[in-house]
Amino acid sequence: MESWLWPFGCARDYLNKVSVRPHIDAYLRHLAIERGAAKNTQLAYKRDLARYADYLDENALTRPEEITENDIAKFAEQLTSRFGLVASSSARVLAAVRGLHRFWLLEGVNQIDASARVKPPKTPKRLPKAISIDQIEQLLDASGPSPDSAGDVADLIRVRDRALLEVLYATGARISEVVNLDLDDLVDPTMVRLFGKGSKERIVPVGSFAQRALAAYLTRCRPMLAVRGKGTPALFLNQRGGRLTRQSAWSIIAVAAQLCGLTESVSPHTFRHSFATHLLEGGADVRVVQELLGHSSVATTQIYTLVTVDALREMYATAHPRARK
Repeated sequence: MESWLWPFGCARDYLNKVSVRPHIDAYLRHLAIERGAAKNTQLAYKRDLARYADYLDENALTRPEEITENDIAKFAEQLTSRFGLVASSSARVLAAVRGLHRFWLLEGVNQIDASARVKPPKTPKRLPKAISIDQIEQLLDASGPSPDSAGDVADLIRVRDRALLEVLYATGARISEVVNLDLDDLVDPTMVRLFGKGSKERIVPVGSFAQRALAAYLTRCRPMLAVRGKGTPALFLNQRGGRLTRQSAWSIIAVAAQLCGLTESVSPHTFRHSFATHLLEGGADVRVVQELLGHSSVATTQIYTLVTVDALREMYATAHPRARK
């Protein structure tokens, strides 16, 4: 019998037997609409759960109630053995899977949470990668001319690049937060409004160096870029007048690192890590740094204190007369 002749209930039951994907789609809609997850979070969950859906299809697991704890544990093993994911990536995928199963339990799709006892792999504790203040200054100088210099037309793009990096270091923002800034997010010359994970809003001060770099960009560079585009409200524009992308921002930082000869890996997050580390080394309270970074838990911020403790230990070992063996 043709599917269009089936009663609606039968068609729905058939679809549910074919794949669990409709149930996964319902969870993704829940994340987007009811929980208001950030776009990047939605994309990450969609990508990770697509991998899980493929695994379930391959193993003929077509209904949520068929999935057992053992099935999820085998999927967790394959993340490393088959797909070659490192522990942190595997943990991220399993977090998405566990969220999905909790949703099914709460919605009555399943009577049990089969993922509850499946533990993610332990990830090694890695200290954030921060660079010194001197190295930050080298990066900033390599990215573009000083905002106080006269400059010329050829330097316009580099004026933008300098402003971008100055804002990254001045605010400790994630690269996605900075490229998503609009002109209206400049509260005043000394403050900027950032939207973090889950669109959580915070107001962060902007230091005098970044203020001057932004002013130079806004007066000398952005107007000339804006006429090439369609009137976007974005703060940082590309050469076609559109919003600067994360990939372009990565490239700007990579070029600056190459120009100043920084051999160690430098990424947008290097600025965020350095921002936090330098604040704590300067005596800032960890809860203040937590607010500036937009961390929901102070425990996340406290990992930066390990960096400064290591620096203190090294300084003590080299300076104290009775610290050396």
